Amino acid sequence: MDVVVNAAMSADGKLSSRRREQIAISGEEDFDRVDQLRADSDAVMVGVGTVLADDPSLTVDDPDRRAAREARGEPTNPARVVADSRVRTPPDATVLDGRAPTYILTTRAAPTDFVEELEGAGAHVITAGEDRVDLVTGLAKLEGDGIDRLMVEGGGELIFSLFEADLIDELSAFVGPKIIGGRDAPTLADGDGFVEEFPSLTLSDVERVDDGVLLRWDC
Repeated sequence: MDVVVNAAMSADGKLSSRRREQIAISGEEDFDRVDQLRADSDAVMVGVGTVLADDPSLTVDDPDRRAAREARGEPTNPARVVADSRVRTPPDATVLDGRAPTYILTTRAAPTDFVEELEGAGAHVITAGEDRVDLVTGLAKLEGDGIDRLMVEGGGELIFSLFEADLIDELSAFVGPKIIGGRDAPTLADGDGFVEEFPSLTLSDVERVDDGVLLRWDC
């Protein structure tokens, strides 16, 4: 499986404000690029924090791209994947609107009644791990379901965990012309942080997009 992380961050490396409120960091050109990335992916993944904060759809916006997927014999939209250790995804979340299959990666610690409620809302629940989602096992099960290219859109806790498990193949980051600040504002890679053996990236491309810069690294 190819795992591609894509994120938009401020010039000081923040994904959003300390209130976890979504901020428009990039512009139309970058939005279009992200839409193409989704269209080229088998699934789009986020952490449950992103679902609770932003209620994203994670679908392809452009009708021509959706039509191109159908012409290739693919579903209209990529599958949605939510990493959710305790099953906090609301049953009425937009990712469960039926426009694409939705996988919930959870753990054995998840309350059974919550799991059943999400399955009733149409989610495919995958158990991987005891108290924290085992991403290696979870992604292997997704690959077994035919997901070969996974796009990850955040947030910082999930991205750190993927780096920690050495599961990321490519990182794309749009750096926008804003300063957000705040010691508690989420960054590209949150979690516990590394104290040794820091992951090294190889810069593969630099491109000016909108009023910011797009950086791509191989991981």
